[in-house]
Amino acid sequence: MLTTIITIVQLLACVVLIAVVLLQSGKTAGLSGVIGGGSDTYLSKNKSKTLDSKLARATKWVAIVFVVLTLGLSIF
Repeated sequence: MLTTIITIVQLLACVVLIAVVLLQSGKTAGLSGVIGGGSDTYLSKNKSKTLDSKLARATKWVAIVFVVLTLGLSIF
């Protein structure tokens, strides 16, 4: 019964992880953004409050949950 519940929660975490990754905008600047020195602009100072930063933080947490659930399933 426990493995069924963990499997269902893992599937939900998988779907949420896919959705969060797809909602993020692409990082097209690449190396030219680093060389260009655009990090001192007004928009980069408030970067922690943007939707992309919230999605990046959500991606990290959902990925951690997914990995922990996967390890838990492999133990059981």
